Amino acid sequence: MIEVEHLTKRYGAHTAVDDISFTVEDGCIYGLLGPNGAGKSTTMNILTGYLSATAGTVKVAGYDITEEPLEAKKAIGYLPEQPPLYPEMTVQEYLLFVAELKGVKHKKDRAAMVETAMGRTGLQPMQNRLIRNLSKGYRQRVGIAAAFLGEPKVIILDEPTVGLDPAQVIEIRGLIRDLGRTHTVILSSHILSEVQTVCDRVLIISAGKLAAQGTPEELASQLAARGTLSATAKGSREEILAAAEQVEGLTDLHITAEKGGKVSFTAVCEGGSDLRGELSLALAKAGCPVLSLSADSMSLEDVFLQLTESNDQKEVTDHAGDPQA
Repeated sequence: MIEVEHLTKRYGAHTAVDDISFTVEDGCIYGLLGPNGAGKSTTMNILTGYLSATAGTVKVAGYDITEEPLEAKKAIGYLPEQPPLYPEMTVQEYLLFVAELKGVKHKKDRAAMVETAMGRTGLQPMQNRLIRNLSKGYRQRVGIAAAFLGEPKVIILDEPTVGLDPAQVIEIRGLIRDLGRTHTVILSSHILSEVQTVCDRVLIISAGKLAAQGTPEELASQLAARGTLSATAKGSREEILAAAEQVEGLTDLHITAEKGGKVSFTAVCEGGSDLRGELSLALAKAGCPVLSLSADSMSLEDVFLQLTESNDQKEVTDHAGDPQA
């Protein structure tokens, strides 16, 4: 449905999106996951044609977003993080207006399409209300209904639940799952639980690069295959890290807590080896008694932290000698 090849976007010396490639298959809900500033919104704006890429190609339903923008955009329904609503219009007036903008020529067709969109998004009881008088949750529903108009094949949602209360979040997530039964959906989020709850597949972007892609279970198993350890030892941060770094095959050391002379950290065992014995011995030799040491299974949160922090550390290393870094 969407093919992205070597996509790059630069703003002067800053590279917001750095040579990423991926494919979005038909009939799935994709989560575009990453920390703030990772390049998620920039990527979505390029996919929808709001921004032009510095390099690379994007094809939507077989149409190049640069060479055939009208055909490509017809296949996309888009909800930006801040929905472009007209607060003085009623819900029905606004949706009829959007349907006309999207090229639905006949009045009867527009009315039928708007009725269907309001039915799918639960807006029928609010159709005669002014948008300015709606709660934020209902305003998000109006934005999603507008994205749904025109029968797009792909619906792209940028941070669709940001700023909503817990009840509204649950309702919008249910709506997204419902849309996923009939459309390909891409949603951008930095909320891990949201992606894990709603999405079939995940694309993780970190520092402008595609760090990983797959189902949440696949990503967890890929990293879990390397083996993950959690440990707490007594001593200074420097002593404990230096000792752990001496263990061959132990990588991705990450401090999780420091308090009262105790340091907790996680690490990955390359090749799936169990390195608890070697780590315990190394810490003991360094005079850092081990208080706890265990092998862990990985959640999507663990995967996210490891992948994004690895990329962030690489970015710092790559630019360490750059006078402009």
